[in-house]
Amino acid sequence: MRHSSTSADSVYPRPLEAYGWSPELDGQFTSVADASWVPGRVIRVDRGRCDVVIADGDSEVTVVHADTGPVADPDPMKMPCTGDWVAVQAGAAGTYVQALLPRRTAMVRSSASQRSEGQVLAANIDTIGVVVALDTEPDLGRIERFLALAWESGAQPVMVLTKSDLAQDADGVRETVEQASPGVDVLVVSATTDDGMDVLAAVLAGTSVLVGQSGAGKSTIANVLMGRSVMETQQTRGDGKGRHTTTTRELMPLPGGGVLIDTPGIRGVGLYDAADGLQQTFSEIEQLAEDCRFRDCEHVAEPGCAVREAIEDGMLQQRRLDSYHKLLRENQWIASRSDARLRQDRLKALKTQGKEGMANMIAKRG
Repeated sequence: MRHSSTSADSVYPRPLEAYGWSPELDGQFTSVADASWVPGRVIRVDRGRCDVVIADGDSEVTVVHADTGPVADPDPMKMPCTGDWVAVQAGAAGTYVQALLPRRTAMVRSSASQRSEGQVLAANIDTIGVVVALDTEPDLGRIERFLALAWESGAQPVMVLTKSDLAQDADGVRETVEQASPGVDVLVVSATTDDGMDVLAAVLAGTSVLVGQSGAGKSTIANVLMGRSVMETQQTRGDGKGRHTTTTRELMPLPGGGVLIDTPGIRGVGLYDAADGLQQTFSEIEQLAEDCRFRDCEHVAEPGCAVREAIEDGMLQQRRLDSYHKLLRENQWIASRSDARLRQDRLKALKTQGKEGMANMIAKRG
């Protein structure tokens, strides 16, 4: 059954507007969907099943629990994720996710597996709030990692410095973070006193996701933005490390419009194919490098290096360059491992298909 529409052959489900549906998604849905399928958005994923919000008539929505078996894939990047738009089929035999619509944006990190795979943290997002608590000294290297993933996603990152009521020098920390976040708004907020929360609410447009370590205050912020307690919170441990409260990524509509995805605390922030994200995270180094004498300058000891000159003049911190080099090496290593894995998977697939000759020829080429 089709939902309310803008034309006779449109599937545009107006109740899903609050979750981000737009007329542009109409064409994507009709290109993959069967007549008995309905569009929906994944709001939560859990072990082969997911909660999907779909239109229920012309003005209401309902949440269905759907099996993801029909779209199961050994590549975790191709599995449904919170924020995905999907085609759902409901019947007497059960409710199933039958297809995924193309992702507009996606925040991806390297998975914890040994296969150099990517893990999608959130899909179809517009704004990524990197949440950092001010009750401890910020880890600038970790911030740069988060920003590289955020920029690579295609969404707009924003730094959210929380717990300003517990900070001794919030303005000083903000200035330090701003130096590590070129081109990114840095907001100082307190969910306890509401300081800066109105500005944050205005910045989080469209579909937003909050990411950061456990104990940074993501769930507390989510509760304030929602205007009610929807996420469980806990006190930070005595050693300054956070406790895991949020255990899954969950998408929620905001009272003032848009939707918010709260995520579990992230300890490992592994890069995954984030070359463009690194260029934007370290945009001032990339810009300086254009004036280096050699185009392949590595900014170590080459003559005429504009980056080294900026460090000597005090315009660029050595820490920034060291972090830049470190993350570039890591990204290149992950990329090489990913290429090798894809090559092995292709060879295995060819052999399974009985194409031994082609597989051997590719293997000899290296």
